[in-house]
Amino acid sequence: MEKGQDLYRMKGILSLRGDPNRFIFQGVHMTLDSTVGSAWGDSPRINKLIFIGKNLDREALNEGFQACLAKT
Repeated sequence: MEKGQDLYRMKGILSLRGDPNRFIFQGVHMTLDSTVGSAWGDSPRINKLIFIGKNLDREALNEGFQACLAKT
């Protein structure tokens, strides 16, 4: 909400706990769309996020994402 106008584009692939498939998201400003991707299978499970915009605080984005990670 606070940075919606500063986010030109975002996209990523997430590994969600308990879900055998990739979670794919993309968005422009405050509009976000997601879909279920293919199964991870034997591939390493990763989280990859890309944000393109202006006045974005990399450290705050990283901290916010780290706070959302499931603890094993």
